[in-house]
Amino acid sequence: MPWTETCAMDERVCFVSACLRQEEPMSSLCRRYGISRKTGYKWLGRYHEDGAVGLQARSSAPLQVRCGVDAAVVSMILKLRSAHRTWGPRKLLARLVMDHPDSDFPAASTIGELLRREGVSAPRQRRRHDAVSSGPLTEPAMANDSWAADFKGWFRTGDGLRCEPLTVSDGYSRYLLVSHAVPKISFECVQPLFEGTFRKHGLPRAIRTDNGSPFASRSGLAGLTRLSVWFLKLDIWPDRIAPGRPDQNGRHERMHRTLAEDVARPPAATLAEQQIRLDAWREDYNQVRPHEALGQRCPASFYQPSPRPYPERLAVWQYPADHHVRRVAADGYIRWQDRLLYLSEALRGETIGIARRDDGNWAVRFRGYDLAILGETSADLRGCGLARSGQATTTPTTVT
Repeated sequence: MPWTETCAMDERVCFVSACLRQEEPMSSLCRRYGISRKTGYKWLGRYHEDGAVGLQARSSAPLQVRCGVDAAVVSMILKLRSAHRTWGPRKLLARLVMDHPDSDFPAASTIGELLRREGVSAPRQRRRHDAVSSGPLTEPAMANDSWAADFKGWFRTGDGLRCEPLTVSDGYSRYLLVSHAVPKISFECVQPLFEGTFRKHGLPRAIRTDNGSPFASRSGLAGLTRLSVWFLKLDIWPDRIAPGRPDQNGRHERMHRTLAEDVARPPAATLAEQQIRLDAWREDYNQVRPHEALGQRCPASFYQPSPRPYPERLAVWQYPADHHVRRVAADGYIRWQDRLLYLSEALRGETIGIARRDDGNWAVRFRGYDLAILGETSADLRGCGLARSGQATTTPTTVT
């Protein structure tokens, strides 16, 4: 026996016919035809209004078609998108409103539909975010409270040279202070860039970095390096994230993703051309690109130079009278109680102070910072983590 085929129109006619015969209640009829009472009364009402024609399926298209976007506005949107190919609809809208305050622009969702229709946008793959929040480090309350510094992952330019940009940004305003390719990750290559930035913008209170070179070292006290010692002499706090936790410097890492998309894919033909790109992009990032975390305003509208100027000469540090002052030799050792005590080669030529603590141990200090706790013998040297004098609260660890 062949299958019995029915269409929706036939089912509606049969349902209405059964209703008109009034042979059973509406509830029973609706259950038999697999529809709700609301749907049953809808089709019965349409039949009474329009007859059998009313049982035909109707279009679900809106009765009023929304007005399209003006061609001039479309041209402005696409032109801006062409100049900034990584900008999304909200950044495009914010920039257009700033540049043309007297014009009317569609919503960001409409701009997104326009970009997809024109084939200049594709859905971004959603990233999985770790539910673990970053630890409390130095949270900036104003510009220059905390800067962030790191190296963008290296890549090669068209001529085969290695390009590894150093980037420095202000944590409060997101203002990008440095984006400069260095030939080598070393104190000699990095220190002049920081010095030039300090001269131009003043000194921050802290600089947040990872634990890699040249910011930190795995040997010696408190992970000191020549660069971090120089920071301490300028009274800048080396604010290091936890190992393996780049999310604690998430604002800076997010900027690196934008940098890679805008100026490194594809890279320039030469290293000199790549630096020209980096300089132009830094200007655009600060002055033109709206930032969602800043209410779609540009970082330049939030940043101002630090009131702490870069000192041309560092004053000699005077330790209190109760401190035993020692000069660190070139190999990182000092002499204490007729024995040699290793601190760090990063401190070569510097003076440190050793003061008696209330618990009977000794505090090893560099300027206003505690580096370690020293027991009765030189072998009993325990790192306490870098802290301002009198504030070392972490559990001491033995330094070998």
